[in-house]
Amino acid sequence: MSCLFCKIAAGEIPATLVHEGERIVAFNDIDPKAPVHVLVITRDHHDNVAALTHVDPSLAAELLGVAAAIGASNASGFRVVLNTGADGGQSVNHVHAHVLAGRGFAWPPG
Repeated sequence: MSCLFCKIAAGEIPATLVHEGERIVAFNDIDPKAPVHVLVITRDHHDNVAALTHVDPSLAAELLGVAAAIGASNASGFRVVLNTGADGGQSVNHVHAHVLAGRGFAWPPG
């Protein structure tokens, strides 16, 4: 297994876990872009959110539910970002949601 997030989900690489469930794991990002920056991943490997929703919509919903719960528990407002593909800013090819909170977020981003 060469996928970084698969190794984290399997406990082979240490991470500061925020949530650990049967199908979903969440951990603090090692390069945070906000005071709260948590990555929410599936234990099973799926390349991105498009692939996940095609194969297992209920797991996609579970991923989003965990992300929302983490965001809501940390702030009155939060952002959930799912990058897909290199042009979409995805740097690890394993589906993951970024939960960002703890500061304001301007829109459009600038």
